[in-house]
Amino acid sequence: MAIEDTAEQWQVVASATPFTGNKTSVRTDDVVMPDGSVHRRDYQVHPGSVAVLALDDEGRVLVLRQYRHPVRHKLWEIPAGLLDVPGENPLHAAQRELYEEAHVKAEQWQVLTDVYTSPGGCDEAVRIFLARDISEADGERFEVAEEEADMELARVPLGDLVRGVLAGELHNNCLAVGVLSLAAALNGDGTDALRPAGAPWPARPFEE
Repeated sequence: MAIEDTAEQWQVVASATPFTGNKTSVRTDDVVMPDGSVHRRDYQVHPGSVAVLALDDEGRVLVLRQYRHPVRHKLWEIPAGLLDVPGENPLHAAQRELYEEAHVKAEQWQVLTDVYTSPGGCDEAVRIFLARDISEADGERFEVAEEEADMELARVPLGDLVRGVLAGELHNNCLAVGVLSLAAALNGDGTDALRPAGAPWPARPFEE
């Protein structure tokens, strides 16, 4: 049996959206189970996100520290953001987020991995890119606001981040998945085996 996720859709006999927010909403579906019973499932509807593991020539990862109110923590993260427009090219969104959050550009881009962040209660899909050959972006810095106004930036060796994740000291999903995926790639077939930046993404189809 192939160990690979497969698309499937069970019958929904009723659906409602009891809450609609600025970026996300909550949906309630009545879903038919394999035994014929019907059960209600509530979940967050999310536009999707991108994240960027930006690696410099010294093997350091660009990270930022930001307050996250739902978990009442300041978390070390990699640059990330929402897909602002349905069908938006995720590479373009990732390049925008890297510029806005870190004022950095990159010449080399590859897909590191694709994940569902919390598939039991949210349909968010995230594409994490590997960005290399990085340098300071041209022009003025993007003006940050709200939580980002207090953001800190650092460059940390990849190995230190891997140790922090495994020690339970770093908790951000995209950072953890990104650094562990890159470490696995470097210890396996190498980054040349990663998918190209424009690889298809069935979870969030996009125009080239």
